Amino acid sequence: MIRETSRRRHAVRAVLIGATLVLAAEPMACQRAPRPRRSQPATVSQTVGDARLTITYNRPVARGRTLFGGIVRWGDTWCPGADEATALETTADLMFGGQRLPQGKYTIWAVPGESEWQLIFSNAVKVWHVPYPGADQDRMRVKLTPQKGPHMESLAFYFPMSDLRAATLRLHWGETFVEVPIEVP
Repeated sequence: MIRETSRRRHAVRAVLIGATLVLAAEPMACQRAPRPRRSQPATVSQTVGDARLTITYNRPVARGRTLFGGIVRWGDTWCPGADEATALETTADLMFGGQRLPQGKYTIWAVPGESEWQLIFSNAVKVWHVPYPGADQDRMRVKLTPQKGPHMESLAFYFPMSDLRAATLRLHWGETFVEVPIEVP
């Protein structure tokens, strides 16, 4: 009887020690540095007139894949970025491709085609890059012509031209890019 009680005490002690070690290790697990994302976060900003235009996105990498007409199918609505939907904020009204985009926050989507793209500015903010929030959330659509250029391994938004009253926004991935003319209204 004494021997059995001693065994139980040892078993209970072993369980308590094990539970203590697990609970003590848990906060350390939470303190580990986060893993780097495969699609690195990026932000690009440009002043156009009095407006500050900022695009925040995550940069997917081509990694030898066929991009347009491949992983991004022709005619499908696609978010140019990864993880959180690509966000655009403007501090004043601007004209994108001849259409007025009021000051505010939007997400950017695209419908790529072999000879024509549509760039969509959506009112749906703080959404994931899939699924597309729907046409009922569209603020506006701009038609663009895709062009060929030097290979860009990671998707990029940048401004190859800017001056006091106008700029050009370029979306570039692989050997394909589209440009959106921006003007102060």
